[in-house]
Amino acid sequence: MKLLIHDSPALANSAAADTLSSWLAFPDVRSLMVAGGNTPLDLYRRMSDRPPALPQLTVFALDEYVGVPCEEPRNCANLLRRSVVEAWGISPDRFFAVSSIDSEALASVRAHEERIRNSGGLDVIVLGLGQNGHLGFNEPGSAPDSAGRMLDLDPISIEANRKWFGGDFAPAKGVTVGLKTILAARRILILAFGAHKASAVSAMAVEPITDRCPASFLQAHPCVHAFLDNEAAAGLNGHQ
Repeated sequence: MKLLIHDSPALANSAAADTLSSWLAFPDVRSLMVAGGNTPLDLYRRMSDRPPALPQLTVFALDEYVGVPCEEPRNCANLLRRSVVEAWGISPDRFFAVSSIDSEALASVRAHEERIRNSGGLDVIVLGLGQNGHLGFNEPGSAPDSAGRMLDLDPISIEANRKWFGGDFAPAKGVTVGLKTILAARRILILAFGAHKASAVSAMAVEPITDRCPASFLQAHPCVHAFLDNEAAAGLNGHQ
């Protein structure tokens, strides 16, 4: 895991945009998975200033809140449609998301992963690090070979969801691609900013690999670039 520590989130996102741009310029890159939520939004904005000239690029959403209305603009699908697909000039028919409807979510993510497998897997994935070490909605206890599924969320994730939706919603379930799909991506870019992410960063990067911190499984991956600010990196204690 390559740890790239910067003085501020802005500087980290600028460097992350450089890396992501270079990865998306590789001729063999055809698929990209992107995370919703607040953490990667500045990266996506910076990428919109230099959108990838890849008409063949297919974009997949990482996860979705379950039980939030489909038309809610802060849903992962709608957020990513605006901030990545439309902003980068990607054809709408090359974007695939997961349903937020409770009765559809499980079948939706299973079909999502099948589409990813049929396309040859993920070339690049952009992730945010959860405060409890989750990736997508793969909460602590998730196995590295876990498949796409719908699951109950930890209280810390529910509270983060409440803040994200400004108190309008506090979804307690999520649907996510599994760690097996995430860890099979050829190149992984992960972002973490702020003091509240410091313990998760330490668990991800330098502490023993364990399902108590799903992000720690990234230690065994051959190409992970972690972009951090000083506050998030504070617990690394000279390991970087």
